[in-house]
Amino acid sequence: MSDLVTGDAVVLGLRPARLPSRALAICLDLAVYVTGYVLVTVGLTLATASLDPAAQAAVAVASVLLVLVGVPIAVETLSHGRSLGKLACGLRVVRDDGGPIRFRHALVRGALGVVELLLTFGTVAVVASLVSARGRRLGDVFAGTLVVRERVPGAPVMPVPPPPPWLAGRFGGLDLSAVPDGLWLAIRQYLTRMNQLDPQVGAAMAARLADDLVACTGAPPPAGVPAAAFLMAVVHERQSRDAARAFGAAGTAPVAGAGPVFGPAPTVGGPVPAPVTAPVTAPVTAPAPAVGPVPYAAPASHAAPAPATPPATAPAAPVETPRAGGFAPPA
Repeated sequence: MSDLVTGDAVVLGLRPARLPSRALAICLDLAVYVTGYVLVTVGLTLATASLDPAAQAAVAVASVLLVLVGVPIAVETLSHGRSLGKLACGLRVVRDDGGPIRFRHALVRGALGVVELLLTFGTVAVVASLVSARGRRLGDVFAGTLVVRERVPGAPVMPVPPPPPWLAGRFGGLDLSAVPDGLWLAIRQYLTRMNQLDPQVGAAMAARLADDLVACTGAPPPAGVPAAAFLMAVVHERQSRDAARAFGAAGTAPVAGAGPVFGPAPTVGGPVPAPVTAPVTAPVTAPAPAVGPVPYAAPASHAAPAPATPPATAPAAPVETPRAGGFAPPA
C-alpha cells in the first residue's frame, strides 16, 4: 500500500534515506568498528602469544564475529536503529510500518551485512539500493526495515484524529490479524493528512483504503458509515488493543490489590462474637456444675458452654458484626 501516492499527497510519510547519506553513515560505522577490532586484535595477540596456532586462529575468528558482527547488532538493537554513523548523519532504521526495530530485525540486517558490506566491499549493497525504490539493501528487504531520515527536531507530530463518539467500541470483535503493516501505514498517513487533501481526492483514497481493509478483515463493510470515519474507528480499535496488551497486567494490579481491602471485613467481624460470648457464657454455666462434684464439673463446663450458649448469644452477635465490619471498606 506504499504505492498510494498522488499529486496532492504522499501517503508514505517516512522519508527514505538516500544512498550518499547511507554510504557515509556506513563508512563512519565501519571506521569505528575496524578501529575497535584492531585494538581488540592487538590485545588478544599479546594475551594469546603463548598458545598454539590453532587456539590463536580460533580466538581471531571469535574476535571478528564479536566485533564486526555482534557489536553492530547489539548497537542497533539497544539504540533502536541509531548507530554512531546514522546518528551523525541523522538517519534511523525503522520497520516498514514506522515502528522501532527489534533484535530479530538487527540480526537479519547484521547477518546479511557481512556479505553485502564486508565480503563484497559494499558492491551488493550499492546495487540493491539503486534498484530498490526506497533505497533498501538486501538486509532491509529480508528484515522488513527501512533507513529513513529523522524528522526535524521540534516539528509537530500530527496524531491520528479520534473516531466519532457513536463509533467508539463498535468494532471490538473485528479480526485485525490479517491486516499487513503496509496498509496500517497507509491508513495512518492518510488520516494525519486528510484535512490537507482535496475533498474529492481524500474521499477516493479513503474509499480505496476502506475497501482494502474490509478485504483483509473479511467482515462486510458497515452500512451508513463514511469511509474516513470507518478508518478512524478501526485504527483507534487497534491502538486500544495494543495498549491493553502492553498495560493489561499493570491495569489489573489495583483490582487484585482491592480484594484484600474488603476481604478482612468479614474475617474481622466473624471472630469478634467468639471472644465476646466465651466470657459471657463462662460465668453463666460455671455456677450450675458447681453444685455437683467440683473435680468432674470443670471438664464438663468447658464442653457444655459451646452447645448450650450459642442459641442465646447468636442473635446478639449479628448486631455487633455489621458495626465492626462497616468501617473496613472505607478504610
